[in-house]
Amino acid sequence: MDHTRPMRGIPPAPQPTTGSSRKRRSKAGTAYFDYDLLLVIIFLTCFGLVMLYSTSAYSAQADFQNDMYYFTKQAIISVLSFGIMFIVSKIDYHVYGAFAFECYIFAMVMMALVKTPLGIEIYGARRWIQLPGNMTLQPSEITKIAVILFISYEICRMGKQINTREGMVRIMAFGLVAAGGVMFLTENLSTAIIVFAITCILFFVAHPKTKPFLAIAGAAAVIAVVGVSIMAATITTSENFRLRRIITWLDPENHADKGGFQVMQGLYAIGSGGFWGKGLGNSTQKLGVIPEVQNDMILTIVCEELGVFGAIVILVLFGLLLYRLMFIARNAPDMYGSLIATGIFAHIALQVILNIAVVTNLIPTTGITLPFISYGGTSILFLMTEMGIALGISRKIKIEENSFHTN
Repeated sequence: MDHTRPMRGIPPAPQPTTGSSRKRRSKAGTAYFDYDLLLVIIFLTCFGLVMLYSTSAYSAQADFQNDMYYFTKQAIISVLSFGIMFIVSKIDYHVYGAFAFECYIFAMVMMALVKTPLGIEIYGARRWIQLPGNMTLQPSEITKIAVILFISYEICRMGKQINTREGMVRIMAFGLVAAGGVMFLTENLSTAIIVFAITCILFFVAHPKTKPFLAIAGAAAVIAVVGVSIMAATITTSENFRLRRIITWLDPENHADKGGFQVMQGLYAIGSGGFWGKGLGNSTQKLGVIPEVQNDMILTIVCEELGVFGAIVILVLFGLLLYRLMFIARNAPDMYGSLIATGIFAHIALQVILNIAVVTNLIPTTGITLPFISYGGTSILFLMTEMGIALGISRKIKIEENSFHTN
């Protein structure tokens, strides 16, 4: 497997340099560990738990007598996930290459189980499988990691063949199959888009040419604008729930009694917070007004209680997280490590951008959660697994002999 071929945007960088004020002296061959990334993960997780408690303490379901139900469950899973993250960080990431295809097939099988009696429906969506102990698992989260590991492996294995039409078709076919599995087996369009977008980003980073991708992106943007314009002019009623979401997105005020209610209330929450917010715990929109606010709409409560300042804090934390992932990608010892870190970067960035776009009504409602902040046991478990993989790659970065590095 060719791990050494340079990629677009990730040139070889044998000696890492970092950007904080703390300095340390290092010896030849000393392994690097990205403590900055670890700190950002801790801050994001703790911030998420605080906001989850504030958001859900007053909106506990009738079945849950304890108003700390969501917080307690998420806190326990987060602690367990931290343990899993550290275990994964100890594993040599090259091991994943040996089992990348098996992981890909396993993810497809797990998604297929949603169509069996093991699959369960929650809030009208059949995306989970039932586990012992009244626990559930969302298989599409497994698919994200599987695609990152497998597509990265395939690109490395193919080497210069990815420059050919056959290489592009092969990589995109694997991405489309995975995205199609998410779409048709778990009925999750937004995650399917993320899965295929990760594939496209990995291929773009590894491919030496830029113009074909710019042409494709431009054509896709034009098609999207024309399609939305046509739908806005012609579609007034539809029974398809995805078309209904588009109709609601185009005119949320006139559909507030149906799908637009959550969006409008979320915008009210954002607008009422001002710059500094009403104060932690003082949100009014969370009092049964916004349905399931602890999930994909939790950012609206952050804005209401902590204002624009709270939103800036979250964006800065995510910016630092993405910066550390990019640092690992640029300094990974081989191409496979760089691609894996790039795939994780793409996943986090896409999910954050899509969640913010939904909350601010820039795109139709998708159900995409905000990483580390929104409630979701499966989500936090696999996010921590990805972070463990990234930290494992950082362990392979070597530091120059007798040099000072800021970290």
